[in-house]
Amino acid sequence: MPKNQYGLPVVTSSALYKQMVNQNPKQELVELASYIPGLVLDIKYATVDNFIKEPVYKIATAYARKPVADALKKVQADLKPLGLGLKIYDGYRPYHVTVLFFKKVKKKAYVANPKEGSRHNRGCAIDLTLIQLKDGKELEMPTPYDATVVQSHPDYPHVSEQVKKNRALLINTMQRHGFTVFHNEWWHFDFKDWRQYPLMDIRFEDLKALKK
Repeated sequence: MPKNQYGLPVVTSSALYKQMVNQNPKQELVELASYIPGLVLDIKYATVDNFIKEPVYKIATAYARKPVADALKKVQADLKPLGLGLKIYDGYRPYHVTVLFFKKVKKKAYVANPKEGSRHNRGCAIDLTLIQLKDGKELEMPTPYDATVVQSHPDYPHVSEQVKKNRALLINTMQRHGFTVFHNEWWHFDFKDWRQYPLMDIRFEDLKALKK
């Protein structure tokens, strides 16, 4: 596998990715909206409504590795009897986007360093929140998505009881299915087996083309 300027192995070729999936089907990046019934997408990075104020994706979609997608399907099933569901902000993120974020964002604690790569680049991190199924309305959380403030930390105490309850429901449901909340973002969850998957830099449009 080719290494980049930081000495990190990154999958940049569709052919290599396809070969890896053929050898191990768990490596597949699954398009979540078609895989999980009732899932809602709000892909901020395909719009200007994000923390760098410019679109970084050409297609508003979300991918994750097959076992991550399977775990999210179970989370969605757990939430349904409560009249709730998941809204996905971001999943797999091509490595070049992590490089761009690191250049553009001043608060480095809130973006991954390209020298290590992100768990998003491995298809094993998900940014999400909870919605009411009846009207699609988001449950109130401590901050909006991608807020680079201390209130975004999942253990931030100075929030209302209802917000605390909503945040705890999200975190506990995700934890039950193998996810861990990130230490300074209530919306970011890493899948337990992320170390088993390589960093990727294949665009959504190239992943879609492989399915044709």
